[in-house]
Amino acid sequence: MNTTARYNRQIILPEIGDSGQEKLTKAKVLIIGAGGLGAAVLPYLAAAGVGEIGIVDDDVIEVSNLQRQVIYKSSAVGKYKVEEAKLMVSELNPLVKVNAIAEKLSAKNAIDLFEDYDIIVDATDNIAIKYLINDACLVVNKPMVYGSIFRFQGQVSVFNYKNGPTYRCLYPDENINALNCEDAGVIGISVGIIGMLQANEVIKMILEIGEVLSSKILVYNILNNEQQKYDFEKNTNIVIDKSTFLEKYNADKNEVEEVSFEEILTEINNDEVLFLDVRNNDEIPKINFKNGIQIPLINLENEIEKLNSNQTIYVFCQSGIRSKKATELLQKKEFKKVKSISGGALVMRQLLKEKKNSHEFTN
Repeated sequence: MNTTARYNRQIILPEIGDSGQEKLTKAKVLIIGAGGLGAAVLPYLAAAGVGEIGIVDDDVIEVSNLQRQVIYKSSAVGKYKVEEAKLMVSELNPLVKVNAIAEKLSAKNAIDLFEDYDIIVDATDNIAIKYLINDACLVVNKPMVYGSIFRFQGQVSVFNYKNGPTYRCLYPDENINALNCEDAGVIGISVGIIGMLQANEVIKMILEIGEVLSSKILVYNILNNEQQKYDFEKNTNIVIDKSTFLEKYNADKNEVEEVSFEEILTEINNDEVLFLDVRNNDEIPKINFKNGIQIPLINLENEIEKLNSNQTIYVFCQSGIRSKKATELLQKKEFKKVKSISGGALVMRQLLKEKKNSHEFTN
């Protein structure tokens, strides 16, 4: 296959040329997350000829993903995202090697995965995972290309580039209360713009051209097309090596136990257990049980005295993300019998509706 013809339009750029194309061909980039951001980053890196791309995601495609994760087809619903992403790349540019890693990123696999790549792209919408990515990048000394979306606004930065500032320098406090796209809402254009900006940072680093967004964060608002860049400095007091990484993340391993709502349907109205709703008060659908209580996650630590640490507690939110965080918090406060309901209120509502219609269950 004629590679010169494929890449001709960028090779003729003086800043790239044949030598730049060779740099792209030799580069290895790992993308964490094959959702909205990943779906925007991946095609542009593959089309540009990045030689090897890894994609880490253990999720399958849902209908609700198609509104923003535009590399997937309706016929692919139910299939693994990484496998479909690999298929897309193979059709777009068969010269690119794609490693589809259908795993959840964790402290157990992050360091080993990161060591095999030159640049790590954070295409997640989970705050805890962003800290994990940052910390693992520090251990293996790899740059992290950060992207984040909140409704109509996005952020892009590059951390740990040539020993520059890290994610913890910008956000030192681990805020577990931030909403993800599923809970806060998102329009596909937002992730498309931010994802392409992330891809741009990757290309600039590989080619060693332009000004990399290190020590700076770019904030873009799609509603008014305004963007600002803010400077931030490196905190030299933050030191994370392999031993501190393992100590931190292994110490966290009060593993959150999840339970499906179907498994615990018979517990509804059982005074021996409590259903804890950690959504905000204005969120729908409303899920009201006689043995239920609502304490928004942001208030949970301050209102923890409302709960009995000896009681069995089932925690739920809108989709199952915040309930895990709430469960972790309660476990750290010595609550021993607490579980997170997978899928959250959206799944619960559907199951309650099905049971009611089939006369198996009446709430």
